[in-house]
Amino acid sequence: MLKNIKRGLVGAFFVFMLFFAFLNLPGPKPREDVVLGMTFSTRYAESLGLDWKETYMALLDDMGIKKWRLPAYWDLIERERGQYDFSDLDWLLAETEKRDGEVILSVGQRVPRWPECHIPEWAKEDDELRRGELLKMIRITVERYKDNPTVTTWQVENEPFLAIFGICPKFDPNFLTTEVALVHALDPSRQVIVTDSGELSVWYKAAREGDIFGTTLYRDIYQKRFGYVTYPVGPYFFKMKELWTRLLTDQENFMVIELQAEPWANGWVGTVPLEEQFITMNEKKLVENVTYARRVGFQDIYLWGGEWWYWLKVKKDYPALWETGKALFVQYGTEK
Repeated sequence: MLKNIKRGLVGAFFVFMLFFAFLNLPGPKPREDVVLGMTFSTRYAESLGLDWKETYMALLDDMGIKKWRLPAYWDLIERERGQYDFSDLDWLLAETEKRDGEVILSVGQRVPRWPECHIPEWAKEDDELRRGELLKMIRITVERYKDNPTVTTWQVENEPFLAIFGICPKFDPNFLTTEVALVHALDPSRQVIVTDSGELSVWYKAAREGDIFGTTLYRDIYQKRFGYVTYPVGPYFFKMKELWTRLLTDQENFMVIELQAEPWANGWVGTVPLEEQFITMNEKKLVENVTYARRVGFQDIYLWGGEWWYWLKVKKDYPALWETGKALFVQYGTEK
């Protein structure tokens, strides 16, 4: 009996290792008809000491980016209860429209960039107040922009099921369903994206909430316990998760909503030496990451880090990332 148990364990381990090896194969041939986009954050640009309008204009005109994901930061739009200031978002959309661009508009309390949840101070102490005012904020935002042709898609919350990451209230999946239903009711003409972590989540929970599922995709990270590490998975890991998600849900639309194109450093990038930043992102890794995402096989791929490229160029006299990114957008920045 012990021999049979040992044989079974050895067999199971062997099967596991074969499966793990399969997931780490180079992957399918890179998809050629991918289209690159970019997430842009006014607050991240400012935190790097940049003029965010200048940065966005450079990404629009010099980089030539057409497809954008823009966050509607609740705490910046409604600093005081009932007083709304959409001027920054209006400006971003207007400049994008002038250049025939298109925008995924991200709404909710959890939208791109740390600390993930961007809640006004006045709404933080009372959960009932926060939820009611959040729905009001979503309604006002959607009604303001639903007739704007530059806005093509809504994103509701950002990686909402990744509760272990960020400074956020306790996650309630039923409330997420309410948010998505509200956006659908206010603007039935547009699809809703719900996103999840590529490496740390199971996908299907987020995928069944929206019309489109968006995954993040990171390759090199810093982890306090292990230091700098590369995720030991190849493109087939994501292909298997896609298959799993399709089996468990009705979801048919998949995209990369956030591809790593900036460092994941041990500390704030503004203070970490460039040599250390380049451990997790440099020109070579940028090209490799885009190729990796092309092997995953989703057509739309939105990058994460254009503000950092511009910071390197104008603040550190290091234009190599900017020029590499520009070449990628020339090659993959428009519909085929």
